[in-house]
Amino acid sequence: MERAHDPPGPVLAGSRTESAQHHARQGQGLMSQVLERADALFDVGRYEQAATLAAQHLASDPEDATGLVLLARCQHRLGREQEALASVERALTAEPGSLPAWLMRTHVLLALRRYEEAEAAARHAVELAPQYWGGHYALGTVLDRSSRPERRRAAYEAARTAVALAPDESDAHFLVGLTAQRNGDHRVAQQAYETALRLDPESSEAHNNLSLLHLRRRWFRRGAWTKAAEGFVESAALDINDRQARYNLETMAWGTAAGARWVALLGCVAATFGSAQLRGGGSGTDAVVPFLIGVAVLVGGWGGWALLMTRRVPSRLRRPLLLVARGCGPVLAMAVAVGLLGLQAVLTLALWRVEVFAALAYPLFWGTVITYWVSRSALQRRAPKP
Repeated sequence: MERAHDPPGPVLAGSRTESAQHHARQGQGLMSQVLERADALFDVGRYEQAATLAAQHLASDPEDATGLVLLARCQHRLGREQEALASVERALTAEPGSLPAWLMRTHVLLALRRYEEAEAAARHAVELAPQYWGGHYALGTVLDRSSRPERRRAAYEAARTAVALAPDESDAHFLVGLTAQRNGDHRVAQQAYETALRLDPESSEAHNNLSLLHLRRRWFRRGAWTKAAEGFVESAALDINDRQARYNLETMAWGTAAGARWVALLGCVAATFGSAQLRGGGSGTDAVVPFLIGVAVLVGGWGGWALLMTRRVPSRLRRPLLLVARGCGPVLAMAVAVGLLGLQAVLTLALWRVEVFAALAYPLFWGTVITYWVSRSALQRRAPKP
């Protein structure tokens, strides 16, 4: 018999060191008009144009650290990490004490997975401005990437320091939630995410990670599954490039389809054995009663599943989940396998004289089992990289 297994794990959204760097550069001196336009373009996501204007500014002032950091931020968003690192190094050569440059260096080195250097840069940022929350936030983000428990606890302490220094910063509360969640303190994590969302209702990462907490409680708290789905939908709507939220919705849709396989299997067994006497030429009570029991089990099983889904997935969530499912091969494959097994049971009872439908039970059952494992593996491969 097939054993129950957990679905592929949903994905936790990480923190962004660049947010601290963004706040730090706001405290810098007046920028040139060209650089101000570049900064505005960056804020609306037009990174290529912003980089062009930043380069134009640097042509007349090549040693301007503020311009070099902005250029590095653009290059980073465009995926040109080596160029971004080179720009940051030029900024630090021109102005060794530039806090935004050190924070940006941390961010770029993290993207390059050069964790030891990123930690050194973050610690130097803390030394430069020990009362600035962004340095502690950057350090906590770097430490959080470690798999060692003691470093993750240190990441949590750095995040708490950031919150103490800047209690109104949503990103700082988010990092407390993230580090607490990784350390297994889900109560603190939930409180931190809720605070982050009060400060910034449009934080897609906080919506995503709070939904993960709801999802893990789905078997113990009524409505937790629905809250999780709502949070993932909200996260995906706030950031169309948020692969974590979309993948988590795919995982929930796949889990719903995979869970229905037990109902389909029950119906298949009930239909096969319930119609056996009639197919064998039996008549009377001995043949009719098992047949009616089979019908009752089939109708009751799928009716109960439909009622559960109606309560669990309110109408406002059905369209987003269907749209996600339609674009996800593993979800479609699982749904088709379950649907065929369910259809076989209906046809076996409705057309009990046609023996071919009953004969399909065995291959369709194994087809569902194989589809479960293959689609599960395929869904795991779709998980976004941390």
